[in-house]
Amino acid sequence: MYLNATLLAQITVFIILALFTMKYVWPPIVKALDERAAKISEGLAEAERGRQSLALAAKHSAETMREGKEKVADMIAQAEKRADQIIEEAKVQARIEAEKVVAAAKSEIEQEAARMRESLRGRVADLAVAGAEKILRREVDAKAHAEMLAAIKQDL
Repeated sequence: MYLNATLLAQITVFIILALFTMKYVWPPIVKALDERAAKISEGLAEAERGRQSLALAAKHSAETMREGKEKVADMIAQAEKRADQIIEEAKVQARIEAEKVVAAAKSEIEQEAARMRESLRGRVADLAVAGAEKILRREVDAKAHAEMLAAIKQDL
């Protein structure tokens, strides 16, 4: 009998312990486990949102970089175009200046040639007078023959 009474006492203590555990110990453990599971699922959801946000940020960053590269390429193309335009304008200005210099040089040459012609006319007239003087063996009056000398200059 002692075995039955001991077994009956052990079963009674086990049932009391099980009821006590189910009523007072088990609910806080289940609640803690549920809270932990909720935190874990919330953390996983936050991680997924973070991953999506990172992917979106990477995509946005790539798009911004592409736009920046396009803007830089456009700016470089505009700068090269403006440089070519400036070079062309400089060439036109250089041609205009060269034409002005050439025109001024031609004008100066023509003036110098006219002065030389006048000088030669005068010298030829003086030589003609000297030659005529030698031929006639007398001195010619330059004032008296000024009209004749002017006519000779015009003919030359």
